[in-house]
Amino acid sequence: MDFFYQLLKPKNRTKVVDIGANPIDGEPPYKTMLDLKICEVVGFEPQTHALAILNQQKSELENYLPYVVGDGAEHQLRICCSSGMTSLFEPNPEVLQVFDFYLPLGEVLERVNVPTIRFDDIHEIQHVDYLKIDIQGGELNVFKHGHQQLKTAVAIQTEVSFMTLYQNQAGFGEIDIELRAQGFVPHCFAAVKHWPISPMVLNQNPAQPLNQLLEADLVYVRDFSKPELMNDEQLKQLAVIAHYAYRSYDLALRCVILLEERQVLSESAKHEYVEYLQTNF
Repeated sequence: MDFFYQLLKPKNRTKVVDIGANPIDGEPPYKTMLDLKICEVVGFEPQTHALAILNQQKSELENYLPYVVGDGAEHQLRICCSSGMTSLFEPNPEVLQVFDFYLPLGEVLERVNVPTIRFDDIHEIQHVDYLKIDIQGGELNVFKHGHQQLKTAVAIQTEVSFMTLYQNQAGFGEIDIELRAQGFVPHCFAAVKHWPISPMVLNQNPAQPLNQLLEADLVYVRDFSKPELMNDEQLKQLAVIAHYAYRSYDLALRCVILLEERQVLSESAKHEYVEYLQTNF
């Protein structure tokens, strides 16, 4: 077993929920944890082709379901030319035309009425430590209808938009307000997407960015300045996610120190972890 995981000795594997698990963006941030067999994943992906790929490649620690997670009502799913732009929201032509690379990708090929399920009502999820979500504008609805599930969570990676590509889509500010109200604070950017404003094209590459912020994958964590609001297992799970998913060794160390102060870990835990980092990174 990996040194750091052995040092922490969590009671359970990290429970990961992946809403919008379409694998088009490559390996998920919890891939190392899956490889080490220290997490379990429940994922949701309503697009048939993407779901088939996930089920074909999954391990015994992964389970993928076709649910559309939202507010519990029936909505129209806009199936777009690009799988990555399929959404419960209508693409916004006013915004797409100033980033015209996206215009053909956002073309709606089909509109299908689908039922949605509230995050709090998904019985296949018994516990959440870590949520990853990317559902093209629908993230805020999931957070608002997932207060009970998110009570145990210590980390959330969510897509946020600075320029909203869909009509009536919540922007970064609204998501930030909601997650802060639920006890989370921004920690780091897992990815930031800049995009050129049309008609600028550099080096004959319409996707070569300049300064305009478009979207980002932003990681929120349970507010570590208020450790009294986290139990010992939550601190351990936060340390695991920080260390293995994001290489946030400073946050992981803070959790180790807090656990040492609570006499959950040995008095040498901080020293052992620092020495391990100095030797291996």
